[in-house]
Amino acid sequence: MTATDNNSGATHEVFNQTPELREYNPLQRDHALQVAIRLGGAQWATDQLHEYSLLVGSSLQAAGALANDNLPILHSHDRCGNRIEEVRFHPAYHQLMAAAVSSGWPTLPWQQPQAGAHSARAAMEYLHHQADSGSGCPLTMTFAALPVIRANPALAAQWEPGLLSRQYDPRNLPYQQKSGLTIGMGMTEKQGGTDVRANTTRATPAGTSDLAPAYLLTGHKWFMSAPMCDAFLVLAQTEAGLGCFLLPRWRPDGSLNQLYFQRLKNKLGNRSNASTEVEFRGAFAWLLGDEGRGINTIMEMVALTRFDCMVGSAALMRQALVQAMHHCRHRQVGGKILLQQPLMQNVLTDLAIDSEAALHLSMRVARALDQSDGDPVQRAFLRLATAIGKYWLCKRAPGFIYEAMECLGGNGYVEDGILPRLYREAPVNAIWEGSGNVQCLDVLRTMQREPASLAALSADIDSAGGMDPHFDQYWHHLQRQLAHSETDEFLARIRVEQLALALQASLLLRHGHQASAEVFCRNRLGERHYAYGTLSSVGQRQKILDYAWT
Repeated sequence: MTATDNNSGATHEVFNQTPELREYNPLQRDHALQVAIRLGGAQWATDQLHEYSLLVGSSLQAAGALANDNLPILHSHDRCGNRIEEVRFHPAYHQLMAAAVSSGWPTLPWQQPQAGAHSARAAMEYLHHQADSGSGCPLTMTFAALPVIRANPALAAQWEPGLLSRQYDPRNLPYQQKSGLTIGMGMTEKQGGTDVRANTTRATPAGTSDLAPAYLLTGHKWFMSAPMCDAFLVLAQTEAGLGCFLLPRWRPDGSLNQLYFQRLKNKLGNRSNASTEVEFRGAFAWLLGDEGRGINTIMEMVALTRFDCMVGSAALMRQALVQAMHHCRHRQVGGKILLQQPLMQNVLTDLAIDSEAALHLSMRVARALDQSDGDPVQRAFLRLATAIGKYWLCKRAPGFIYEAMECLGGNGYVEDGILPRLYREAPVNAIWEGSGNVQCLDVLRTMQREPASLAALSADIDSAGGMDPHFDQYWHHLQRQLAHSETDEFLARIRVEQLALALQASLLLRHGHQASAEVFCRNRLGERHYAYGTLSSVGQRQKILDYAWT
């Protein structure tokens, strides 16, 4: 036998490998999202959402991978030695940003203030995060900052046209020369973190500009996200206490502002987005609101970014589920497709009901946002449900994604696929904008100081009364517990978890897949098991799996 006949270089044939998931429409294959869009009165945006969904399932998936493989780079000076304080991104990052901005991701409720606008935007965000979450950071801050800026009509007149523009303009230029603008945020400092009242950055009055009282800021920020934004909402100490300021990258006279990037953070996840440490050395800024009221002023922005943490976590869960189910529909073990094997069905069914519950909780808060201006009950519901949802969904996402990763075995653990990126991404939503304890303490304070919020939340949960015996028993027991221990800080996480589960169960019973609702109530509220894949007998598991991913 000759060397040619031997064919010794061919060691094996590639088979029983799952094909890459590409060129699909995430919205078309997500029945729960379609239901949530209808519930939110956002059917008018269906064509727009399907168009964006097609991008997410194709070109933006590839862009998300590239943007996370090619990290941002800080350039403090140009080659001639001129200070530029510029962070440069891979073209794929700009592709993600351009697609989102042109589709209205950060602007839709402000540009098209109609019924269902927040629901439509949340659906678009939910889709976008399935391709990349890092680019979502400047998008959500731009969205959330506009109501704060609008409180100052003169500033809003200057900035709103650029912030509402559907043109993405990444050039490092004064804001007056750009076709589109984005907003970042800098709240925390190295000595304080969440305790922003410990901030040491000082704001010195510098006269009154044409737009608002002007100040010069001196100090630092330990985390300032998306440093290539055109301006940042920051907190600094005034004579009357903390103030909230709009600090532009470029001063009104066209000179580069006095903010100096020290280094980029080497983060676990959220790597397509840059986060920096920055020093202010007499940086120009405009005061938003009153001196000493900075926390109150910026909290309007924070409430919206916390909501986006919920949506982002639900989206990561959804994409992890999609990857797991896609794999299990192709991979054979012991000559049998994984999806046909009972124990894997148990795991996937368990994941599917959690993903559906996460989506419905997020989109219920979106509906409250849509109705909050004219309905005090919805506004009260929103105040409590945002903190509860932010805590619970952000806590669930990392463990959920790990379980989906395990469905793929070793293939799920290697960086060629998306699941390691999703897993690294998930913790940031829990940490950013107030970690778990902050959310739980906020829930306690709200229940104590704003009883209308608990009443509104309770009424919403109670709407599912009589629909499931496990739910009824759980909810009645929780109401008795709340009456006696709602102010006990030691139990805060337990109470918030219980409220989250009750609200998710109620939403699934009213709006979710019937089989999903029944399984959720029995296995989350009744029988309590803690690992995924520990459901008791589920006769309709195939219906749940078909509903989750068709």
